[in-house]
Amino acid sequence: MSAGRPELSGGTATVHEQVMISHRGASYEIGRGNGFYAIWPAGAAHLQPIEWWPETEAGWRAAWARFTDVEVRRTIVQVGHAAAPGRPQPAVQPGEAATSGRQTVIAGALLVVGIIAGFAGLFPGYFGKTSLTAQAFDLVPHVIYLAAWAVSAVMILRGGAAARTGALLAAGTSVVTFGLFVADTGTAVSGGTVGTGLTLSLIGWAAGTAGSLLAFRVGKVGSPKRPRGLETTLTLTLATTAALGTAIAFAPSWDRFTLRTAVGATQSITAGNAFANPGLVIAGDIATMAAMVVVVIAAASWKPVKQGAFLLAGAVIPMVAQAISAIAQVSTTASPLQFGITPAQAARAGLTISSGLTVTFWIYCAFVVALALTCALMFAAPEPPPPAPDPVATTPDASSPVAQAIEPMRSS
Repeated sequence: MSAGRPELSGGTATVHEQVMISHRGASYEIGRGNGFYAIWPAGAAHLQPIEWWPETEAGWRAAWARFTDVEVRRTIVQVGHAAAPGRPQPAVQPGEAATSGRQTVIAGALLVVGIIAGFAGLFPGYFGKTSLTAQAFDLVPHVIYLAAWAVSAVMILRGGAAARTGALLAAGTSVVTFGLFVADTGTAVSGGTVGTGLTLSLIGWAAGTAGSLLAFRVGKVGSPKRPRGLETTLTLTLATTAALGTAIAFAPSWDRFTLRTAVGATQSITAGNAFANPGLVIAGDIATMAAMVVVVIAAASWKPVKQGAFLLAGAVIPMVAQAISAIAQVSTTASPLQFGITPAQAARAGLTISSGLTVTFWIYCAFVVALALTCALMFAAPEPPPPAPDPVATTPDASSPVAQAIEPMRSS
């Protein structure tokens, strides 16, 4: 038993009746007997349970709450099989465990390859001969993507429940960044040169995405479900509204430049409108907006809720990275060359240029914050217990100590 966790009490007498084990952890397992739910030591369902509850909905909720209190949550796996009297059953068949282990290693390795390729892509020319490291506002978002994939790789290689949540985190990041890499490709193509850095980054994205998709096959990662209950409906509504707001605010211009002459005249110019670009760049921006909305809606309706929170976090990370990139860009000195004016001409005319961010950008940030708060609410939401295991098919043994203990509880 893990140090610092509550003690369970109970006997160890052999109980000659069949039980259905639904979930197993490192130290304990939970399941259903004839007329009761109970907790046993792991692999010891042939013994008398150490705690048991009546076969009711409230009994299952109480049993699950107790099980998750005494067991390390990350070690809990679904089992779902009948345990023969006097003979403990393995939680996972050896062949299945070996296959799952190989898939976990391959998925993690693909993500590591993607991270290495992406890191290597930071240094050669990305847009033509200009590397990402040459401009902080281009470098920052890519470093953030790589950090998200690195965390996902560590989680996947840990296996178990961590692998499933790591897969969702990586998948959310990969799906949303797909459009951003398409837009980068369009920018490079329109400039006439696709740099080595961009090529390596695209390879890194492909490897990381393949790793996250393969990790989906390692155990169950849940799926979107129809919302039930007021709390779930409110979460989905908040997430959908924030996602649509983020997508809409992503398209207009974020950059604002103010030109001032020596005589005090000023003129403001905005830049960065998503639809004022070459066709491939526009396609990439639209793909980013659409993917972000779809992933957020799926994450908000995901069951289990905490797994959906990891998927949502993966989608929010690239959006946060874009905001940080925009702030980094305006912090640099604006160049007259952006307006077709040489520095010498600007100096002779007494022209100065300052940069800032539009109101639309701050609206975008507000919606991204709303997405982050939704993600935090999902992480904090209590997990409902899984469905109770199916009733066992055998007839209860009225002489067993468990049946004798449960009968008064059921009749009351």
